[in-house]
Amino acid sequence: MSHLERVAVYTGSFDPITLGHWNVIRRSSRLFDRLIVGVGVNARKTPLFTGDERVTQVRRVVAMCGNVEVRTFTGLAVEFVRQCGARVMIRGVRPLTDIAAEFTMMMANRQLDPDIETVFLMADEEFSHVSSSFIKEITPLANDEMLARFLPAEIVPDLRRKLDEYGDRFPSTIDD
Repeated sequence: MSHLERVAVYTGSFDPITLGHWNVIRRSSRLFDRLIVGVGVNARKTPLFTGDERVTQVRRVVAMCGNVEVRTFTGLAVEFVRQCGARVMIRGVRPLTDIAAEFTMMMANRQLDPDIETVFLMADEEFSHVSSSFIKEITPLANDEMLARFLPAEIVPDLRRKLDEYGDRFPSTIDD
């Protein structure tokens, strides 16, 4: 019997990558032979960081994980999973806040491709309240040490540079 490589894909905007995202990536990378992190690029949204910047940030954070690859994608996440040759889509969820939307998305994805399974990983308790939107809100008010409680320390300077570009507030059109 030949060994089949277990490949999973974790998609998101990662704008910016948070410690909650990193927690899900790290844990997923231990469950699968290969994990592909798909950084979504949506032309209808106004991200804080460009797709290339987000890919670079995620790659810096996951550099120590030998089985994690980072790519950008456009379009449907389920199609990206299929293009990656995977049959498992990882979704990180926070308690209650994400469950309804994620369940709806999972059901739609099953209609689009019934061969792709969605695996939900709950972020560890200390990260369950962390979102990219939350990070954007507190950045103008928090010092670097405070920010490093919510996102990887190597991302803090990137966030500071963006804050300098935008003045005291990030644009309100930025979505999570």
